[in-house]
Amino acid sequence: MALRLYNTLTQKLEPFEPREPGRVGIYVCGITPYEPGAHAGHARVYVAFDVLVRHLRARGFEVNYTRNITDYNDNILKRAKSVNEDPVAFAARMWTFAEHELLALGCDKPSHEPRVSTHIPEIIALVEEIVASGHAYVVDTPKGKDVYFEVRKFPPYGKLSHRNINDLLAGARVEVGEVKKDPLDFALWKASAQGEFGWDSPWGRGCPGWHIECSAMSAKYLGKHFDIHCGGMDLIFPHHENEVAQSESVWGPDFSKYWLHNGFVTIDKEKMAKSLGNFVTVRDILVRNDPEALRYFLLGTHFRGPLAFDVQKVEERVSFPGVDEAERRVDYLYTTLDSLRHAKQDAAPGDGPPTLKAQAKVVAGAREAVLVALDKDLNTPQALAVLADLAKAGNEIAAYATKKKDAEARGLAAKAAEVLLSACGPLGLLQAPPEEFFARTRTRRLAIRKLDPAAIDAKVKARDEARAAKDFKQGDAIRAELAALGVELLDGETGTSWRVAQ
Repeated sequence: MALRLYNTLTQKLEPFEPREPGRVGIYVCGITPYEPGAHAGHARVYVAFDVLVRHLRARGFEVNYTRNITDYNDNILKRAKSVNEDPVAFAARMWTFAEHELLALGCDKPSHEPRVSTHIPEIIALVEEIVASGHAYVVDTPKGKDVYFEVRKFPPYGKLSHRNINDLLAGARVEVGEVKKDPLDFALWKASAQGEFGWDSPWGRGCPGWHIECSAMSAKYLGKHFDIHCGGMDLIFPHHENEVAQSESVWGPDFSKYWLHNGFVTIDKEKMAKSLGNFVTVRDILVRNDPEALRYFLLGTHFRGPLAFDVQKVEERVSFPGVDEAERRVDYLYTTLDSLRHAKQDAAPGDGPPTLKAQAKVVAGAREAVLVALDKDLNTPQALAVLADLAKAGNEIAAYATKKKDAEARGLAAKAAEVLLSACGPLGLLQAPPEEFFARTRTRRLAIRKLDPAAIDAKVKARDEARAAKDFKQGDAIRAELAALGVELLDGETGTSWRVAQ
């Protein structure tokens, strides 16, 4: 089945056909780092389109993935000034926090990650080109010279956001001190006053407008016309609409062939945003939950729909019930993989005995089923349902192989382990060895519950001794005591281990 994507530009679900066979260029609008780290809304954008990139690669495409960093804007200037730091250096420091979190969430690094501050020559060159085309004009201001894009000279304006230019005019206004010809016109370059931050340009010292950076940087790394442009739905207007206008005014259509936008993350039915002060940071979530749990949670809802982020407060303790449930599911996937690896022993992958025919069928079709789900406009909930069925079959295979010590079953366990990893790949799940996942989640859960692992080990030893002495009542009492603390005991052939519940 061919990949189909809902294109904001046409408002249709369309077969994906790259401009160049076998190769795809993708641009994603990146973070503006003026605070340390990212919030859950940011995480949704970059996880969703990380899956897009992974899926395209799994389908055999060569992907050029470009994601910018907006390391200059008014918020950055204000925050940097408040701590007496160079704005670009301040933004770079803030970005290190966000980058660490995105990598923890399993987001691959882009092919290119351009920053505004290092692409001023490209931005200036594009502004000059737009002015020369007659689609922009230069005006004198008290600070110096500004450059504005003249919206009415671009008749298709509004084609991405599907808005009528006259309706837009009704809600537009000219800010105090602006000298635009028309309220709809937008800045390509703004003058900086004496002593203010800025770069030298043909119009004097100043800074680029918000929208021009993405046109200039995408053109450098992807070409003047590329395949897919992505971002949050809040960017459709005016940011992406203005990108289309300024780019196509000089390069012609279509600047990007497909436009993909993810839905909002909401808290109490309101969009999560720094400007609204209602955001939950990724850092807050990772204090309590594993990064893969947050990733799984974000993938549990189709990327174009709204995602309600629930926050629960009991006394001073804050939890995220949806992410907690996602962590239990991720835990189940890792436990399945671990069970399969133990069950397979040294067996080579095989199709298994007739007794496991149904499970073998699930294993055989799982990876393609995940890809088919993602072919349907990145239907991640359906893909996760495939993984759930695969994990169920995997556990049945592992249990049979362990109990029966069946060579063919061990071969199927080996195959199931391989397929589970392969099927999780396009979703960015199971990226760590099981022992690493279990170690990091155990450490965090112990800290949350304020439990001492040495004390738990002592209780487990006391239970083992009680059982050896056939004092099963005492053994059961210790198990119940630990269970009340959230500690689950696992009795195996080589002894008793334990884990902490989410």
